[in-house]
Amino acid sequence: MQMTHNEYFMQLNMLDSIQDAPAVGKQLRSEGFTAVRRFLDDFRAYIRTYEEEQCQQAELLLQKARAALPEPGGISPSWTFIWQEFEGIMTTKRRILGEIDREQRNGEWQVLLDNQFSNQSIAVYPGLTFYEAVYMFAYFRTELVRNEYIRLQKVATVITIIGGDQSALEEG
Repeated sequence: MQMTHNEYFMQLNMLDSIQDAPAVGKQLRSEGFTAVRRFLDDFRAYIRTYEEEQCQQAELLLQKARAALPEPGGISPSWTFIWQEFEGIMTTKRRILGEIDREQRNGEWQVLLDNQFSNQSIAVYPGLTFYEAVYMFAYFRTELVRNEYIRLQKVATVITIIGGDQSALEEG
């Protein structure tokens, strides 16, 4: 019986025991690459949005996923280190959620990546909500190379003008 798009993720999440996870993984693997990719997409979507009350639940879910698919790289080489990536994101996310008070989370946030010893452009991800920015920060944190740095920043003031919109200049 084939399951729909996110049923494997939901089924894994609802398991009472990690010992039951390999059976879910066996069924998931039997459906092939696309089913596993969708499962991992669902897992990543979950990681993007969970809040601090769910940190422990998220970490348990990662343990279940590892038990269900202990070697996802056997299905696709691009997934060889997916569990380490997810664990790194979750660890950084837990740390950031613990450091920034709830009262400080509203407004616009951005993530900035730079390497002062490189001629590559600075990468900036503006206009994010707090949780979007925390996910992006945690995601990029897992892959920083020597001399790169990443910043999570709350934006205090924003002025945006869109090219060709002269009324924005005339009214101001």
